[in-house]
Amino acid sequence: MKSSGPVVKLSSPATGEFWPVPVVFEDANLLALNKPAGLLTSPDRYDRERPNLMKLLHRDVERKAPWVAARGLDYLANAHRLDFETSGVILLAKDKPTLVSLANQFGTTHPEKVYVALVQGVPETESFEVDLKLKPDERVPGLMRWSKEGKQSLTRFRVLERFQGVSLLECRPVTGRTHQIRVHLKAAGFPIYADDDYGDGQQLFLSSLKRSYRLKEGAEERPLTPSLALHAWKLTVTHPVGGHPVEITAPWPADLEVALKYLRRYAV
Repeated sequence: MKSSGPVVKLSSPATGEFWPVPVVFEDANLLALNKPAGLLTSPDRYDRERPNLMKLLHRDVERKAPWVAARGLDYLANAHRLDFETSGVILLAKDKPTLVSLANQFGTTHPEKVYVALVQGVPETESFEVDLKLKPDERVPGLMRWSKEGKQSLTRFRVLERFQGVSLLECRPVTGRTHQIRVHLKAAGFPIYADDDYGDGQQLFLSSLKRSYRLKEGAEERPLTPSLALHAWKLTVTHPVGGHPVEITAPWPADLEVALKYLRRYAV
């Protein structure tokens, strides 16, 4: 994950995991981070012991970690979430009034959210939308499914780049349902790479792109998409104090950049 600015270093003694989390925006009221894939935003309802971003942040606030002390922080709260598998912009409030303002915004369709996804297949049109109602899947706890009895869910998609059997899509969720983009892309026939829950878990390998690819004897090829190829790229909100629009962007993860480099070289 690329970063040229400050980095919040988080760790979980219980699991031995470590996460350098880049700061992508900050002012007196707001702190935005580029959440890595493979880290929960908040506690798991089924396993409260799993490491999650907010628990780690709150621990650092309580113990006045150096990055917290340097900012004079005594409060941090999130107004929205990202999936465990999804990387990208996560916005935090530094005080309660800011949290209330952000929560009101995220409770409507006002925040503009833009994701990028690397998917299987190539749409026939440059843009399309999926309007399917979603509800929790009673058969598989934690997942969502389409249902006439579900809540209204709308996502707009645009093709950014086309390759041989692969596409890079811009995804704009108008509503904010759990796993919305992933379910909608599955329904449209374009599952996201490395989506074990809503796709077939298929990963992209260099050997499938480069004809002259040769793997060293005894070695195992690593996928270009080791984690879900979905990234929360941009977020635009109304500033809780100033009232002006604030656009926050999160650099794309390194594995996505590498996958695109090889796709542009071998799959155009």
